[in-house]
Amino acid sequence: MNRTGIAIAAIMLLSSVSNGWGQTAAYPVKLVRIVNPVAAGGNQDVIARAIADQLTRGLGQPVVVESRPGSSATVGTRFVKSAPPDGYTLLAISNTFARVPAMMAEPGYDPFKDFAAISLTGDVPLVLVVNPALPVKTVQELIALAKLRPGELTSAASGVGSTGHVATERFSRQAGVRMLHVQYKGAAPAVIDLVGGHVMLRFDQVTTSLAFIRAGKLRALGVSSRKRAAVLPAVPTIEESGLAGFHDTTFNGLMAPAGTPREVIERVRTEVAKAAAVKELRNRFMEQGIELISSNSAEEFSGFLRKHIEEFAILARQAGITIN
Repeated sequence: MNRTGIAIAAIMLLSSVSNGWGQTAAYPVKLVRIVNPVAAGGNQDVIARAIADQLTRGLGQPVVVESRPGSSATVGTRFVKSAPPDGYTLLAISNTFARVPAMMAEPGYDPFKDFAAISLTGDVPLVLVVNPALPVKTVQELIALAKLRPGELTSAASGVGSTGHVATERFSRQAGVRMLHVQYKGAAPAVIDLVGGHVMLRFDQVTTSLAFIRAGKLRALGVSSRKRAAVLPAVPTIEESGLAGFHDTTFNGLMAPAGTPREVIERVRTEVAKAAAVKELRNRFMEQGIELISSNSAEEFSGFLRKHIEEFAILARQAGITIN
């Protein structure tokens, strides 16, 4: 190649590198939206909005949360799957995202082929609560009663495949007991009936049951996290109570459409980590029983999801958990 050819090639190379740098450095140049595929008002929505507020400051562009609920969160999930992979349409997820493909014949998405992991954002322990009229005060007493009355103790769940339903199924199998699942259309009516004594027990998110526990309207037997919940320090973990390795919490995270540039993923992940590390924000959520996550990489989150999906797929097959 002569000198002129070498010079032209060098200019072209520098130009392409410069353009790549410019595109990465420029992100974002417009509004970013986080799609919440479940109904507004729950923990998934609240966490997403808090993170979005902080991202607005960190990214220098408006970040808004848009609710697109429906069909076990698949409506909003499929919407983001089909969005341009440019970092301007992201997806807020929870356990449902990882579990639906094992419960539904045609979910309309593949968690790994259609999405790129960004970061975990939060973790919410579940608490095993009973109506105070039930004559048990510990997890072991509940197990003993359930063995005396197989299939009689009623457990309230907010839908097939919900966190409460899955945790109860996991608990029952590990403890060697049978319970009667009573399905509700949401957490609120399930808790109301539990407080009213129409059902006997429930695995519930700490955030939902906390006020009732403090008021003495529900009795907490154990939490599903690996360590005790900061807001319920006197309540042992279920593992402490005799079920070795029991762990089943509600996680929240952020995903992007597959093909989103690595540089964009990392920019968002970095800002999410900064947001989740804000002391005032962390303390506010901790008071509600929610732990914001600020120390995970995209690879770690992807590995976490894969393990969760594989473990749940086994449980779903064994327990026959399906969504029509």
